Amino acid sequence: MAEPPHAPGPWPEPPELPLPVIMHQRWLDAVFLHWRIPEAVAAPFLPPGVIPDLFDGSAWVGLIGFRLRAAGLGNGPPVPYFGDFNEINVRLYSREPDGTRGVVFLTLDASRLAAVLAARAAGIPYVWSRTSVRPPDLPAPADPADRSIGYSVRRFRCGARSDFAVSPEPDAGATDPLSVHLTARFGLHTRFRGRTLYVPNTHGTWPLYRAELILLDDELVGAAGITVLGPPESVLFSPGVRTQFGRPRVLEHP
Repeated sequence: MAEPPHAPGPWPEPPELPLPVIMHQRWLDAVFLHWRIPEAVAAPFLPPGVIPDLFDGSAWVGLIGFRLRAAGLGNGPPVPYFGDFNEINVRLYSREPDGTRGVVFLTLDASRLAAVLAARAAGIPYVWSRTSVRPPDLPAPADPADRSIGYSVRRFRCGARSDFAVSPEPDAGATDPLSVHLTARFGLHTRFRGRTLYVPNTHGTWPLYRAELILLDDELVGAAGITVLGPPESVLFSPGVRTQFGRPRVLEHP
């Protein structure tokens, strides 16, 4: 799949990636579901030195699924088998005092135990789960042209599960300010050995589309400690991007 050129307009230019490149991977068939939540609900989950990144006066929690493919270390070749798996994450949005924006992962479900253990050793809250593309109980569309994409999660411990799916609207591009705010993120904030780290990444503009929610039976957001009511306010789909991660930095904070 060819990468689209970086488009002008509402999409911010990704910052220059601090070298060396520590990892590269592709994110394919990404489904984004987002709910509005109060700032006071999000704040306790963020590491010291960052605050909730608000839009329209609210914080936002996301349930995101995608197929992670061709992951490799540095600029090296993809790692066979272990570099391909499905990931479903629950995340919040963070901002540093200088305006640097990121995401904070509450949980990340993945099916590769080796990847889960390696990420947890680095302070990233991965959970070992059985994951699959398209929930097994999702009805097949009457018209084959009506493509749908979804994800299913069954955790091996604690029992939380999730099934969600959307039908993308390929003629409805999403470049509105909220969609950009939720997806144009170039780093993550995390806590590791008593320090808050910012891990930068870079990628081109998401080819991003609105989507119709056709299935949602989720326990992951609640299991992460956040209660949401009703359907998500934002439902988006992207066929994917290629991304690289750079050298982390430590946040200085009181």
